[in-house]
Amino acid sequence: MEDTSPKEATTQKPTEKKKNILTKLKESVDDREEQLDILATFVRLGILVWSGGILTLAYIQTPPAWGIPEQKLDPTFIASVFTGVLATFGVQAAKGRNGGGPAPVTAADLKSLIEAASQVAPNQTIRIEHAPVTLAPTNYPQPPKDNAESN
Repeated sequence: MEDTSPKEATTQKPTEKKKNILTKLKESVDDREEQLDILATFVRLGILVWSGGILTLAYIQTPPAWGIPEQKLDPTFIASVFTGVLATFGVQAAKGRNGGGPAPVTAADLKSLIEAASQVAPNQTIRIEHAPVTLAPTNYPQPPKDNAESN
């Protein structure tokens, strides 16, 4: 029976490095494209949290004990970044019931618009079944013949 001291036992264990999040991601997902998708999602989440935090700080007053001076900034850019990142996740800002958007167009409205348009500018549908086709008005004068062709 071999007796090993505690000191020797610790030296015999293989030392395993701590794995960072990127190494764990590489080991857990085999497909490189999927790895990049997951990384891109984390980047978008980081930008979302950052822009949400900046927007929150733009509209609230922090306690003086925190020591953060009040910032007078225009949150327009940060709001556009925030809504842009939200849109990449499929979230869109909802409008009120009757506010913000145009009224829906009804079938009667469409009929009246089509009728008004046909009175102003009647249209013509042309269907071409054989190629080549030359389209020309009926009262179009013939172009003058070139002198080089007549010789």
